Amino acid sequence: MTIDIDQLTEAELIDLNHRIVERLRFLDQMRAHVEMLDFKIGDRVTFQPPGQGPLEGMLTRYNKKTVTVITDTGQKWNVSPTLLSKVKPPKGNNTAGSNVVPLNKR
Repeated sequence: MTIDIDQLTEAELIDLNHRIVERLRFLDQMRAHVEMLDFKIGDRVTFQPPGQGPLEGMLTRYNKKTVTVITDTGQKWNVSPTLLSKVKPPKGNNTAGSNVVPLNKR
């Protein structure tokens, strides 16, 4: 599809610009949504903010374009899902140092 913008009036160009920007925002939100589907609430994740070392925490919330991560030190970060990696759980059932309490089945 070819659009000859030389034939458009100023009002039509402004309208076209608004529609293009709206479409680009929509595509960006869809991309972020698809990336968010790789993670679930409660997942252990890691990310590295600029100028800092890697941080690790738990994904607690989905936002429009980001997810909220609470770090192990209690900091709250809104992070793009493209910057997250899942933390691989340690091998075995060792839960020492975590807040997980194993339930005994009867």
